Amino acid sequence: MNEKKNIPQICKVGLFTKILGGKWKLAILWNLRDKTLRFGQLASIMDGVSRKVLSDQLQQLESDGLVSRKSYNETPPRVEYSRTTIAKNLEPLFNKLEEWVDSNYFK
Repeated sequence: MNEKKNIPQICKVGLFTKILGGKWKLAILWNLRDKTLRFGQLASIMDGVSRKVLSDQLQQLESDGLVSRKSYNETPPRVEYSRTTIAKNLEPLFNKLEEWVDSNYFK
């Protein structure tokens, strides 16, 4: 007899939103697309985000495996952020989002 296991259904859009749904998370990953940035550099190019919120969002992205954090034992302290391989796999999605915005809002 072949019984179906009681496996809960996962809403993949909901999971995506949970992981990347913070107001600044996609913008952080966008700004890290082709480069590694220090915290201060990232804060200066992301207009409107407080340093506290940026720090919290970076910690969440790091916890979810999307951002890599490298700290250097220097004075003053230096911390650099870059995308992980998982985040780099979002590149086709970013390209599609950019295409969608261009075709719908910049005609």
